[in-house]
Amino acid sequence: MHRLFIAFILFFSLVVSDIDHNSESQQIIQNRISANRASNESLLWGTYRPNLYFGTRPRLPESLMSGLMWFGVNDLEKIRHECDQSDKLEEYSYKKHDGRDFALQTITDAENNVILTTEFLKVSGGGHGGDWAVRISGKPISEDKPSGLSILYYFGLEGDGSIDLESRLDQSGLDNPVELNGETPDLGQFTIKIVDGPDNRTPRSAALKMQTHPDLRKAQYLGHLIPDGDIWRAKFYLRGFYSQKLEYMREQLASGNIPAPPFLFALPNQVHENSNFYIFQKLVEAPFQFDIFFESSSSPVHIEESDFTSSLQSSLKDFDTKFENTFGLASKGFDDDQVHFAQTMLSNLIGGIGYFYGSSFVDKSYTDVDENEEFFWDNRRQADPKLTPPSALFSATPSRPFFPRGFYWDEGFHQLIIGNWDNDLSLDIIKHWTSLINNDGWVAREQILGEEARSKVPPEFQTQYPHYANPPTLLMAIEAFIERLDNATKSQQFNIDADIALNFVPSDILTTTTDSSILPTRHLQDLNLANSFLAEIYPKLRSNYKWFRRTQWGEIKEWGRKASNSREAYRWRGLDDYPRPTPPHPAELHIDLMCWVGFMARSLRDIAERLDEEDDVEDFSKHYKDIINNLHDLHWSEKDQAFCDVSVDEDNESIFVCHKGYLSLFPMLHGFLPNDSPKLGAILDLIYNPDELWSPYPFFIKKKD
Repeated sequence: MHRLFIAFILFFSLVVSDIDHNSESQQIIQNRISANRASNESLLWGTYRPNLYFGTRPRLPESLMSGLMWFGVNDLEKIRHECDQSDKLEEYSYKKHDGRDFALQTITDAENNVILTTEFLKVSGGGHGGDWAVRISGKPISEDKPSGLSILYYFGLEGDGSIDLESRLDQSGLDNPVELNGETPDLGQFTIKIVDGPDNRTPRSAALKMQTHPDLRKAQYLGHLIPDGDIWRAKFYLRGFYSQKLEYMREQLASGNIPAPPFLFALPNQVHENSNFYIFQKLVEAPFQFDIFFESSSSPVHIEESDFTSSLQSSLKDFDTKFENTFGLASKGFDDDQVHFAQTMLSNLIGGIGYFYGSSFVDKSYTDVDENEEFFWDNRRQADPKLTPPSALFSATPSRPFFPRGFYWDEGFHQLIIGNWDNDLSLDIIKHWTSLINNDGWVAREQILGEEARSKVPPEFQTQYPHYANPPTLLMAIEAFIERLDNATKSQQFNIDADIALNFVPSDILTTTTDSSILPTRHLQDLNLANSFLAEIYPKLRSNYKWFRRTQWGEIKEWGRKASNSREAYRWRGLDDYPRPTPPHPAELHIDLMCWVGFMARSLRDIAERLDEEDDVEDFSKHYKDIINNLHDLHWSEKDQAFCDVSVDEDNESIFVCHKGYLSLFPMLHGFLPNDSPKLGAILDLIYNPDELWSPYPFFIKKKD
């Protein structure tokens, strides 16, 4: 009986323990779901159209988009919309951008004698992304020259829902303020208002009220039905309207009744049936200002017109305070100009963040095996690209005018900076990228999603190939996150100003809040949330690692090479931008890829340890050790005193191919060399040698020729 009682107690303890464990696991999962919901709410709206000088959209595939256009009041030929070097703007640059709620940009248009300022403010909450507001203002560069502009701002709705112009329609124009109402399944009900500044003036040539023409002191307007997927072509449709109008005016030329350009270039003040696209025009002389308010009916707090100016000023101060708290440049002795420069660099990086959705072209018709065929590199083949199913990406971009889309290689470097500024914004971007890793473990190095993205890419560069690889730089950003997490955890354990540094809040609030003062560090305050994030992305990262090992392998024994391990050697398929052996040969081995795969093995080993993936830890540890050994066996050239690529000569004998440059530094940069390694000394000598890489400026990426 005594033994039975003990057995019962043990059994009961195990059951209770299992229940507690399951309850704890379910709570962690629920917290993760709540955290994701709160993050999506906070980041739903933003300046996520980086290819435009200014535009807004939500992180939804088909929804409401807005955008800014303008041209000189007498010069229709030069409509500014997409960022374009041919516009010859002296500057379009974010000066402040926090990535969530506030942004300030200046645009210098010397040709039209005006400096435009765009300001964005958002208040999240309510379940549909909250409210946001935009201020467009301008001031003349020279008071002695005219600065008349035709400013146009549009709203286009794609997908389910409706949007209607509620203001009283009038052939002379719309009275201030202009108002629209709309509703979609994802945004709920919303109202949009466009409000004139109190001191706006029309250009002198447009100020006269003519009986047969619109009143250019009012907002001119056009409502039109545009096919889904075409809102991004707003400028194209605007030009089409003007072309029709000019053709009509040519027919009136005989009567001599041609109005002045401001009247000629005015919108027609028409709304077509079932319109989903509305564009509004203001003819103004700098200085001027007008505000746009988007109000969600579910938002608990609205942006009031009377408080908008003070709210912008408060947000500007908050940005400056956070910047100093994060980077401490002023406290380190940097002057105001240097701090302003640093703020501008950060803000333009964040201002380049966009949301992209659509299909891309991928050619799966051949694989890396084909490159081993004789004369492969001498022959041209017929590409066979196919459109993929649509996918979404939230990402920073390398260049607003030239490369306004996601690049896998670039993004890891972007997130090293963004992660320091807003940890959780960076994690959201990283999660989007890892979600694009397919079942084979491949991710396209360039994400050209949809027609708008393809419009910026020549056709010959639009197709992606599933055996081409780019460096896995996202792991650098993930390692940086883990380092921040460990530092935050230690701070909390030892009470080192943790509550102040991280705005520490209880976990139940932490997972549901949309407070922008808390959200940037949420995953640093909750270890369960952090580990849940790592567990979510880990399978994709591991799959990508296996893809690298499977598709980017190189040959050792086939060319008589000796190494500690017969497996660990790699060569790129598809990496450009650095000199390689010429002509290309299947026998090549590439030092940088060897280092990247070693870096992946070490990083994934560390993540696997945190997630208690013991078998994976053992595998990654062995791979890493073998890679380090083969790195020295295969790539170190005693003659050149450098790590080099490897190929074969005309007799198929293995040789080093040394293009000394930044790739030669990779073993050091990845931390593969101990401090007392003679090879580390050789690399440092290479850097500091003025005949090699050293210069009075940042060192050369390769040896001087």
